[in-house]
Amino acid sequence: MGESKKLTIALAQMDVRPRQAEDNLARARSLAAQAQEAGADLLLLPELWLNGYDLERAKEWAAPVGEGGFARMAEMAQEFGLYVAGSTLERHEGGVSNTAALYAPDGTLLGSYRKVHLFRLMQEPKYLAPGDRAVLCPTPWGPVGLSICYDLRFPELFRAMALAGAILFLVPAQWPVRRLEAWTLLARARAVENELFVATCNRVGADGDVVFPGRSAVIDPWGRALVEGDDQERLLVAQADLREIAKARRYLTVYEDRRPEAYKVIE
Repeated sequence: MGESKKLTIALAQMDVRPRQAEDNLARARSLAAQAQEAGADLLLLPELWLNGYDLERAKEWAAPVGEGGFARMAEMAQEFGLYVAGSTLERHEGGVSNTAALYAPDGTLLGSYRKVHLFRLMQEPKYLAPGDRAVLCPTPWGPVGLSICYDLRFPELFRAMALAGAILFLVPAQWPVRRLEAWTLLARARAVENELFVATCNRVGADGDVVFPGRSAVIDPWGRALVEGDDQERLLVAQADLREIAKARRYLTVYEDRRPEAYKVIE
């Protein structure tokens, strides 16, 4: 799990305005500066934080890893001395993907993850290429798992990362208010069932008739929200005591009590 036992996580809960990259970047940088001032170790940005959900122009906004929104995250990491994560559009040989990345304070890319589960209600399969693997990023605190929004509904992705040693899941999102109950429930479920920490960062504001409620949170292995936002743009900060992971697993021995050999359906 690493030598560091406490991790201060900041969530950049912000409005993400489609086609207004410079404005989105300016507000992200302002929140990064606040995170630095608050003594945060890691900053999580929302899903598609730079260009928003303008999928019809996804090819125009997309950039290879190392350029575009990825380069902006690396620059923020270096400038503000933070680990920085979030998702942006990636252009690659197979098309365009919604890709999350985590950068170290020196600007090093620790890992990138292409969204595996594409959301049909937002026509993602029409414009985006899905990823095909889970990703863990090495950090001084332990392995950190990347995911994006709709992935929350697929517990098998998170269990795979937990079994591989994850101590924290990062979930950038643009999750609408009409499914707010599912947002809060699923994030807590992923933390409780895997007995680790979950950090979610959801956007606020509106895109046409779709309203986004924020409610970003850092959730501990017991399912408790260490911090939870409202529907306003703001920085949220919480300190995760990673010793709670071992404490939870000693109390409820979920991993020892698993029986994978029995998880087969008999017809």
